[in-house]
Parts: sequence; C-alpha cells; structure tokens
Amino acid sequence: MSDGPAARLQQLFEGRRLTPTQRRIAHSMVRRAADVPFLSSVELAELAGVSQPSVTRFAVALGFDGYPALRRHLREVVPAASPQAGEDEYNEYQQAVQAEIENLRHLAGLLADPAPVEEAGRLLAASRPLPVLGLRAASSQARGFAYFAAKVHPDVRLLDEGGSMLVDRIDAARRAGASALLCFALPRHPREVVDALEYTRSVGLTVVTVADSAFAPVARHSDLLIPAAVGTGLAFDTACAPMLLGRVLLEAMCDDLPDAQARLEEFDAGAAGRGLFVE
Repeated sequence: MSDGPAARLQQLFEGRRLTPTQRRIAHSMVRRAADVPFLSSVELAELAGVSQPSVTRFAVALGFDGYPALRRHLREVVPAASPQAGEDEYNEYQQAVQAEIENLRHLAGLLADPAPVEEAGRLLAASRPLPVLGLRAASSQARGFAYFAAKVHPDVRLLDEGGSMLVDRIDAARRAGASALLCFALPRHPREVVDALEYTRSVGLTVVTVADSAFAPVARHSDLLIPAAVGTGLAFDTACAPMLLGRVLLEAMCDDLPDAQARLEEFDAGAAGRGLFVE
C-alpha cells in the first residue's frame, strides 16, 4: 500500500461512518492531500463546497476537539509537498492535464497493493454472465469495459440505460447464473445507480465498483470498491484514472480466464480474414 499523503489521509477516514457532507470534505482532502495541513477551516470549506461549521463538525466526528486539532495532526502525519517548478505558469488547460497526471499517480500508488484488483478479477471472471453497470457520466466507462471484456468473457451484459427495466435485466442476469456485477459510478451519482446496487446485493450478487472516491454514495452498497479520482478542473469532469482502472481490471480478469488468450487469437484470426481493420 502506498504511504503517500493521500494514502495516509485515506487511513484516517477508513471505517468511519460519515455523512454525505463529511464524505465530500474527506474526498476533497484526499484530492489535495499535500495542501490540506496548511488550509484554514474556511479555505477547506470553500474547497469542498460546504459551510465552515460543517468542517468543524467533521473534525469532531473524527475524534478531534476541533479543526485546529485536526490540522495539527495532519501536519504531523502528512509531509509538506515540494513545490513544482513552473506550476504557476500553467494555463487552465495545462492545469487540468496536470491534475489528471496527479490522479494517475494516486492510482499507481493504490495499485502498489494488487490484492483488491486481483480479487476483483477473480470475481468478474467467475460470473457467468457478467453484468456491467454504468449510467449517465459512467456509461462510457461501462461500455468501454464491456466492449473489450466481450472478447475474452463468454457472456458480458452491458447495463447502460436506466428506467423500469434495469431491475428486470439484473434479475435476468441473476437467473442466468451471474454471481457478480461490475459497476462504474462517477459524479454526479444518479440515485438510480445507488438503488440498483442496493437491489443487486439484496438478491445475492457481489458488487465490484469503480468509483471516484472511497466515500462515494455507492460505497455502502459495494462489496469491493476501488477508487480512481476524476479531474474537476474543466467544465465537465475528466475520467482518465477510472478508464485506466477499468483496463487494469480487464487484465486481472483475463488472468483468471484460462481461455482468454485463445479467444483473443480466434478473434484476431477472424478479423484478419474479414479485413476488419485497416493496417
């Protein structure tokens, strides 16, 4: 497990029952882990988009007398980051790219412990069929995973449309033998996804989730959640880290599918025979 500033903050929050507002504060702190020990309660409130009293209540919920005590603790456990040369010279587009690079660094640190991804790979490989859920902003992540997964997994079922039939499709997958469901959940989180995951677990399926944060609303309805942060520097969020994590899960799943390589070779031979791709 990585021992960087974000990982140390994550450990502080693990096992805590936090309100949605408190999860938002925690998520903002993890994203700005190196800066947080030097922020006032007002600055942290502005960063998280909450009120200053909410930050104080958050500190108390973590067991501190108030925010000053929490900040003193953070200065002890989270080392100061060295300034990046030329950081102030980046324009807004470059800053968005730099933020995504930092998200990928955080993901790399998380993957230093491969056990959660390996466990996810086993669960996904064993599920026949394998339903893959992603609505609204997360639909492209789910669709991309399902497209590649179908090349090696015998039965992948994409669930990228909500509505009254979503539960019917989950039920159909369960009756056909599904044992797990993979969910991509990105902000803003649709209530329908939370409800669907709650139902999925109630009928006995294991839920594996890729979400933007360990404190996302889907966390309490997931059996195994692996976080990958989104970029928020542009008008619309960017999701490079969740996309890459999806590909990592594909790799882990392939490792537990004994005929994955044979299926890929069969597809390549068929594609060549049909002239499917331009060389």
